[in-house]
Amino acid sequence: MPDTPRAPALDDTLALLREGYTFIGRRCDELGTDLFATRLMMTPVLCMRGAEAARMFYAPGRFTRQGAMPRSTLWLLQDKGSVQALDGAAHRHRKAMFMAMMSPGAIAGAADLLEKHWREALPRWEAAGEVALFEEMGLLLTRVACDWAGVPLREEDAPTLAAELTAMIEYSGRVGPGTLNALRLRARTERRMRALVREIRAGAVPVPEGSAAALIAAHRAPDGTPLDEKAAAVELINILRPTVAVGRFIAFAALALHENPAWRARFAAGEEDGLEPFVQEVRRFYPFFPMIGGRACEAFEWHGHRFAAGDWVLLDLYGTNHDPRLWPEPHRFRPERFHGWPGDPDTLVPQGAGDPYQGHRCPGEWITIALMGRAVRLLSQAMRYALPPQDLSIRLNRMPAMAESGVRLREIRRAA
Repeated sequence: MPDTPRAPALDDTLALLREGYTFIGRRCDELGTDLFATRLMMTPVLCMRGAEAARMFYAPGRFTRQGAMPRSTLWLLQDKGSVQALDGAAHRHRKAMFMAMMSPGAIAGAADLLEKHWREALPRWEAAGEVALFEEMGLLLTRVACDWAGVPLREEDAPTLAAELTAMIEYSGRVGPGTLNALRLRARTERRMRALVREIRAGAVPVPEGSAAALIAAHRAPDGTPLDEKAAAVELINILRPTVAVGRFIAFAALALHENPAWRARFAAGEEDGLEPFVQEVRRFYPFFPMIGGRACEAFEWHGHRFAAGDWVLLDLYGTNHDPRLWPEPHRFRPERFHGWPGDPDTLVPQGAGDPYQGHRCPGEWITIALMGRAVRLLSQAMRYALPPQDLSIRLNRMPAMAESGVRLREIRRAA
């Protein structure tokens, strides 16, 4: 059996922090492989990229998310007992609850809520003279998420909740005092969600039938017992926080419209055929999740490498989305590549790979696409604006990444 290629450094922790999204792909290129071994924080890890690797990694039962990411990242993005931390039958049962929320009507309803709150924000944006779209999306999508999920939200509480949810996302890939503060804010959010679950179950707070809040509060484990209060609160946060995270994609979509004005003109003229290809190319091209971790559930062999039970593995999501074997000219923004795209779930992987019904792929991906599509329409048709001089560079060693200026808009006016 051939030896697995190894990165030359004794430990690559500093290189990962220095290179960010490009860390795995750069070493794959240097070593001429899609799988290599290294150490991070002096812990052995196997890094891989590509569609075959994604297909293998997301095969049901092959890897567990438990013990596969730093504790601070786990606590900010998932937490123990959440759907992403479960495996096997328990995961499938919990995941079915989330997939039940993703009916076509519910997905369209999320996009309608985005448009409602967007149009309500336009007069304030006009009066402000200039806004950072990425920052505005945090507050706007917090309102959208709560309305869609059936979570009561007083207007005066919206900025606080938006700041908490945003901090969970912004500090998930960092270390330092900011991460500690984000963990504190997350604990505060969880306390409120636990109280809400108690009130829903007691009948003290009515929530819409069929809403995420109602389904989570009423959900029962396979043995018939209700979700414990903490797990229910965590799953409510797992609805709100990912919805707010879509603001990153929306800001990137605005940047793509700015850098590709012909596409903005086409959408302003009412074109629909190119909308989904444009959204998909934004999701492929711009950095979102850099990588995902797993621990092998059992020993197996793949492409000449023998995995042992418990092996730590990182799958390069960004590198797979920029693999030239899958995406010709991967560093060019070309939405037309998605015309007639067959929809291979293991090649476009910004939110994970595989079947969302069976594996760990994000259940909210369809809502993400719907929200982004509606945002592109609103940016192109519902408003006029200009981008002032600003720093639109994207540092790929910042995880999660964003244009340095947050995509600032000026001279905003509602379209006639």
